[in-house]
Amino acid sequence: MLKQTLIGLAAWTHLFGASGTAECTWIKNYIVPVPHFPRDDIIFQCYTDILLDPVAFQRIIQAFAERYRDQEIDVIAGLDARGFIFGGALAYELKKPFVMVRKPDKLPRKSERIDYELQYGKNSFEIEVGLLKEGDRVLIIDDVLATGGSARAASDLIKRFGAEVIEIACLLELKALNGRAAVGAPVYSLLALEAQVMQ
Repeated sequence: MLKQTLIGLAAWTHLFGASGTAECTWIKNYIVPVPHFPRDDIIFQCYTDILLDPVAFQRIIQAFAERYRDQEIDVIAGLDARGFIFGGALAYELKKPFVMVRKPDKLPRKSERIDYELQYGKNSFEIEVGLLKEGDRVLIIDDVLATGGSARAASDLIKRFGAEVIEIACLLELKALNGRAAVGAPVYSLLALEAQVMQ
């Protein structure tokens, strides 16, 4: 934990660029590759350790905040479920409303639904009716951008309410899967990783 804390403290001095990827290479110190999960040919990039280090986690949220603090954003939308971790914290930091984009059958009130395909199968997203209004400028946030299926589905669903998706933000981007090409919106990641598939 001491090593992680020192890495997190050092990360405060990292300067972030304005490109589509911040290239926060210090995040790699917290990532543990897990082979054969959730499929034999997949190497899962596990970042759980970064959530154990409050300094590093705070640095993550501040990095996102630096990107979006001066932008015109009405709502931050987090994708179920790990997008809630970063989206909720960022909404708190920026004092913006937070909307949950939920997996199916989790919302008790009237909702709008979209079905989509993702890297490991099929799924659906739902947003409660009345949370978004026409003209809202929405920032989508999730933990990882892989094939882009989830982010694209969330974006399409948000647009049904007449809202605009200004950008999709994520902690990690798996470049080999080229999710940027699929989402139909600008993407900003803190770290882009090259390898993801077993050779």
